[in-house]
Amino acid sequence: MTTPESAPNPAAVPPPGCPAHGKSPDELQRLYGPAAEADPLALYESLRQRHGPVAPVLLHGDLPAWVVLGYRENLEVMRSPARFSRDSRLWRMFQEGKVAEDSPLRPMVAWQPICVFADGEEHARLRGAVTDSLERLDRRGIRRYTARYTNQLIDEFATAGQADLITEFAERLPMLVMTKLLGMPEEYGPQLVNAALDLMKGSETALASNDLIVGTLRQLVERKHTAPGRDLPSWLIGHGSDLTDDEVLEHLRLVLIAANETTVNLIANTLRMVLTDQRFRASLSGGHMTLPDALEQVLWDAPPLAAVPGRWATGDIELGGQLIKAGDMLLLGVAAGNVDPEIRPDLSTPVQGNRSHLAFSRGPHECPGQDIGRAIADTGIDTLLMRLPDLRLAVPETGLHSRAAWLSRRLESLPVRFAPPRSNTQETVLPPPAAANKQPLPPAAPAPAPVPTDDRASRGPWWRRLLNRLR
Repeated sequence: MTTPESAPNPAAVPPPGCPAHGKSPDELQRLYGPAAEADPLALYESLRQRHGPVAPVLLHGDLPAWVVLGYRENLEVMRSPARFSRDSRLWRMFQEGKVAEDSPLRPMVAWQPICVFADGEEHARLRGAVTDSLERLDRRGIRRYTARYTNQLIDEFATAGQADLITEFAERLPMLVMTKLLGMPEEYGPQLVNAALDLMKGSETALASNDLIVGTLRQLVERKHTAPGRDLPSWLIGHGSDLTDDEVLEHLRLVLIAANETTVNLIANTLRMVLTDQRFRASLSGGHMTLPDALEQVLWDAPPLAAVPGRWATGDIELGGQLIKAGDMLLLGVAAGNVDPEIRPDLSTPVQGNRSHLAFSRGPHECPGQDIGRAIADTGIDTLLMRLPDLRLAVPETGLHSRAAWLSRRLESLPVRFAPPRSNTQETVLPPPAAANKQPLPPAAPAPAPVPTDDRASRGPWWRRLLNRLR
């Protein structure tokens, strides 16, 4: 691992024709297209074997970049904004006019007036507004909204005795909650869900989806100027940092897209592990792991975003044995970093209680709203499994397939069956999150059907029923 004072090691510096600096596209690995998307984690491991902790790759349009695969190297980049800036205007591909106007990269990496693309004092000003506004959100309120919308979604498919927990639950719940936090009408949810999914895929219609999101948020900002409320847009508008309307709009877009994508994947990946992973179920049924612990395990093993763009080198520097040139782009390979054999030689060893994963980044740009995503996922899954304690896969595990894009890997479907509940459950009233985090799950044992109460510690039976059914 290099240090801020380290000078490039001449023995490690590649010659002028090195990857990303002169080789033909056929000699470099593309991070897009069917081949790359078939199994991105296997691709990352192949790159690690060939190049070490930092590997040269090609992005859409055969634009060169580096993907950081090592855990320590990821931390070094995340914590060193003076050497690895978030200002995408430094990218040499932008400066040389090589990024097409319709490139699917633009919605994600083109500079915008938001904290994600700022460093130093400007970053502190913008991030301060976002952090202060997010902290004003009522965490108990978030959990109440989540329980309410979870019950509404369950009501739509409960009588059928079967459902697809991706399209009918995971992909819909986070956006419904976020529209509430943003003071938006609930009917905005479905169109925003589709637009956000399309944007993160980096498809040919990504720019149109981005335009829809921006247009919707622009109308929202205009409305909040005349009719403010107790919501995120109103607090951003009234913050002492004096954000412009464009800055407010872009930060709302950032929160909306980032919160939705990461939380959808966190819910989907956790449900998949609960329903399929024997080790996971054993830890839960034995009381060795609580549901919040389970979420952290998933954030290590299957983070919501496999890679995060991007950082741009402010000068020539060595990283992981590679010479990174000024203006080069780096992708943070958080999924690869989380399974780096240098820090996790045995992936079967549980890491519960350990939040040092890279899923929400680290350093000055660490995700400020990560606890909101955790609250939505925790409460949503908790409520779902309480309502449907005999939930089980409707297909063999081998029948589950994922859809990958250059930044994330999304489970396509999670078909399940269950006994239709006799009656709908009323909205759940939840205690403070701390109480849920301290309460271990009980050991597996026969138990009567759960009855919703205000005491979350008394809900153990749904776990026993679920885990007994899955054994």
